[in-house]
Amino acid sequence: MSGQADQIAFALDRLSALRRAGRWRAGADFGLNPTQGEILSRIAVRPERAAELAAHFGVTPASMSDSVSSLVAKGFAAREPDPADRRAQRVAPSAKGREAARQLATAPDAVTAAIHALPGRDRAALLAALVRLIRGLQEARAIPVQRMCLTCRHFRPNVHDDAARPHHCAFVGVAFGDADLRLDCGDHEPAPAGEAAANRRRFDAA
Repeated sequence: MSGQADQIAFALDRLSALRRAGRWRAGADFGLNPTQGEILSRIAVRPERAAELAAHFGVTPASMSDSVSSLVAKGFAAREPDPADRRAQRVAPSAKGREAARQLATAPDAVTAAIHALPGRDRAALLAALVRLIRGLQEARAIPVQRMCLTCRHFRPNVHDDAARPHHCAFVGVAFGDADLRLDCGDHEPAPAGEAAANRRRFDAA
């Protein structure tokens, strides 16, 4: 009999396959391949330089340049000066690109319905577990760092006495619970290594 880890990995594979199939169908409606769709979905959250996108997706700068050029040619994206360095450029979505990204980000109805059918405490626990899983993969350098709460300098885990909302976001100044953890936030700013490690320990200690 397969081990527990194998069963969890199998379940994640099945969910991922369903998600990819949905993105493939949605992307085809816009004439986008899966890679272009993923890039568009990411820059819709926050524009990034092509080099940052290449690092995130684990592809060569040349390959990313080709994908970005295709998105620009199709009218889904544009290159613009980076406010942080006017000598550099970042890739931003056009109005057409933002609309496409909104539709690409929609999970298949069956997945959404199944998630909403879970009790609220189960949804929160599942999200917290996924945050820990992704963070572990990041620390193992198996995947790039994600723009999520646990790696953000604004995140303050378990600093409030309210069990429903123990965490704090210093960026917006609000308390929140596990059910509102973010895995991809446009306001994310990477925390220094020591601070991120301390946040991980406080988060796991709950």
